[in-house]
Amino acid sequence: MASRAERTRDRLLAAALELFAERGYDATSVSQIAARAGVTEVTFFRHFPGKASVLVDDPYDPAIGVAIRQQPIGLDPISRAARGIRTAWQQLPQPSVEEVRIRLRIVAQTPTLRTSIAGGTAATEAVITDALTDGGTHRTEAQIAAAAVMGALNTALLAWSLTDSDDLGQAIETALDVLEAHRD
Repeated sequence: MASRAERTRDRLLAAALELFAERGYDATSVSQIAARAGVTEVTFFRHFPGKASVLVDDPYDPAIGVAIRQQPIGLDPISRAARGIRTAWQQLPQPSVEEVRIRLRIVAQTPTLRTSIAGGTAATEAVITDALTDGGTHRTEAQIAAAAVMGALNTALLAWSLTDSDDLGQAIETALDVLEAHRD
């Protein structure tokens, strides 16, 4: 059973997605999200640092870092990162496919979110880079591998969001397969 905090966060997320769909991201305020969820703005900010974080927060970064560190050191950086991401994806609770699709579509259609997306991508790239360098990969090589992996994942996920496919995992697998197949 979900805790009170988890239920509140879920209500805030649902309210935000509904309002973004109805009014658009830019025309929706934190106050409106909080009111729709039946909480105060202060409560909103206890759960999310800002409106953009409702769409772009990535709770998977810590698990990705751990999973990459567990991969064999002898693998090239892209393979270590790809295998780590696959492992993390398989071990974590799967998100609602429709929720992910809605989030990605809003992000794709909202130019003002590009900075927030770039920040989230940079944070994940830093986690991947640190995990790879902890395994002995030169920092520049690790940064390049992290950027390649995140570029492939972002492209695959945005493309997936515009389809009717319910197989989010396949979109992730395809991105990682393409990278690994073309690393030599």
